[in-house]
Amino acid sequence: MNIKSVILAAGKGTRMKSDTPKVLHKIYGKTLLGYVLDSVKNITDENFVIVGHHAEEVEAFVNLNYNNAKTVLQSPQLGTGHAVSMVCPNLENYDGLVLILCGDTPLITEETLRKFVEYHNSTNSDLTVMSTLFDNPTNYGRIIREADNSLKCIVEEKDATPEQKAVKEVNAGIYCLNWGKIKAAFSQLTSNNAQGEYYLTDIIEWGKKHLLNVNAYILEDNKEIYGINSRLNLAQAARYLTDRVLNNLMFNGVTIVDPASTWISADTQIGKDTIIYPATYIEGKNVIGSKCSIGPCAHLRGDVVVDDNVKIGNFVEVKKSHIKSNTNVGHLSYIGDSELGEQVNIGAGTITANYDPLSKIKSKTILKNSVKIGSNTVLVAPVTVEEGANIGAGSVVTKDIPAWALGLTRSPLKILTDWVKKKIK
Repeated sequence: MNIKSVILAAGKGTRMKSDTPKVLHKIYGKTLLGYVLDSVKNITDENFVIVGHHAEEVEAFVNLNYNNAKTVLQSPQLGTGHAVSMVCPNLENYDGLVLILCGDTPLITEETLRKFVEYHNSTNSDLTVMSTLFDNPTNYGRIIREADNSLKCIVEEKDATPEQKAVKEVNAGIYCLNWGKIKAAFSQLTSNNAQGEYYLTDIIEWGKKHLLNVNAYILEDNKEIYGINSRLNLAQAARYLTDRVLNNLMFNGVTIVDPASTWISADTQIGKDTIIYPATYIEGKNVIGSKCSIGPCAHLRGDVVVDDNVKIGNFVEVKKSHIKSNTNVGHLSYIGDSELGEQVNIGAGTITANYDPLSKIKSKTILKNSVKIGSNTVLVAPVTVEEGANIGAGSVVTKDIPAWALGLTRSPLKILTDWVKKKIK
């Protein structure tokens, strides 16, 4: 079945008080829009992102990161219904399903969207709205159902009667449309309202008027449609996402010593019997094996692969590196753009100097199996330390080190007898 998506990302996000477009704000280094695009990438064959405010920045992000997505400009921005209508020329001869989502809801999951589409198909719907339940539904549009449980309409709170305001089922802002039957609605919407905008919710009334099958699907976890409108919302969404990730990891055999102080991205895989110690922050995409020890106070910045039985100590930062099994990275170290072999030992305070500020080029450090690096060593990339070699503590390594050799840069130790006594006198 052909499925396409339309993602609404044209808003200004005034309450963010930021020069960055709202949908490009990040959680764990991934943009809000990135989360939404990732949630549909395995479901859809093509995605349209509606851009408006800071359109060039959002377009650049989409073009750089997503091959199956394209941007469509909405200018001026005349409401959500008008936004979707912008894709009509692109879908003129299309007759499959269209998912409509908001670009500022990073918690929606692929699993939920699959269930949503399955419900739409199983009920032979022409138009399905995703809904959810809130004990306090203030500020949400209420879902009003017919006697047969199909969807009657969505009533915005400002227009709702006291009886309608008591309804706890609300509009979650996600739609599934049989495009061939619904597309005509977008050329017939009107802006007869206080805001003078074309509302997406008006397609429900249009569908009922044209005797189409209109339904609402209830989402169980209402946190999934949590929208970002402020920095406070951004922080709360990060907390919700983190709790979901940590709970799943613990369920699958990972020990999280202190969930309250541990932050791990949804794009990180961790094997069973690994222990994550407090105040550890893991962002981006990573794969961590089984029986590892990470932290406390470790920071993995993304594109990190850690094989089984690896120890990453406290105050260690790792980025874009592969650390093979049975290797130990001591505390207070930085490992960036590196490959560490098996049974490597990294002494405390070791730095892989991977960045040349003049050329702005980042280079690799390669440590082969059984290499031992003494404390306070700087490895100036590009550099390779061959199998079994040792580096003495306090060294600055700027050349490749052959296998089983000792690399050492150290001035001779001078001892001045009674120097302190003489200074005191």
